[in-house]
Amino acid sequence: MISDECLVECPIDDDEDEVQLAFSAPPPPEFASKAPTPSPKPPTAPATPAPSPLAPPVSRDPFGINQHLKVEVSDVLAEPASPHSIDQVWFYSLHSFEKTRVWSYRILSLLLAVPFALLCGVSLGLLACLHVWFVIPLGQLTHTFLPCVRSVWVCAVNVLISPVCTSLALCCSHVAIILSNKDWQPLKADKEGV
Repeated sequence: MISDECLVECPIDDDEDEVQLAFSAPPPPEFASKAPTPSPKPPTAPATPAPSPLAPPVSRDPFGINQHLKVEVSDVLAEPASPHSIDQVWFYSLHSFEKTRVWSYRILSLLLAVPFALLCGVSLGLLACLHVWFVIPLGQLTHTFLPCVRSVWVCAVNVLISPVCTSLALCCSHVAIILSNKDWQPLKADKEGV
């Protein structure tokens, strides 16, 4: 069964059907009519003027990064149904809230936007430079020299650590612990007493 979130609404428009038929594949020869079919015209892009480099973009948040900041007055201020303030008080409160929010943002962005943009640009440039000139070459060098380092490491382990571990294992292999019934009696008494 298909859930509702997998379904997509497709509006039907008669004009789109004509466009779709114009660009569809031709029918097989046995079903084609004897009249020659006109060749489809390639689609042309709509003529849009090139944007000026100084012109502000149409959407300042095209990827919706700051959707959580779309705060309306009704998200913050609301009066219950029974007690109401005077209509003019409510109107001026909403008006002052909105104007204060907008102008405080404008003033703070005037003071802080350029320095923060410079700081973000410098930090991203530094990150890109370190990634290109340090992290990636270090990774490539590690992959290049890793077989050599691995062979040196295996030799060092076999020469230095392996004999010590083998000797320790041989020393401990002759240790035997034998428990008799006498040894079990005090252990059982300790467990029962606890």
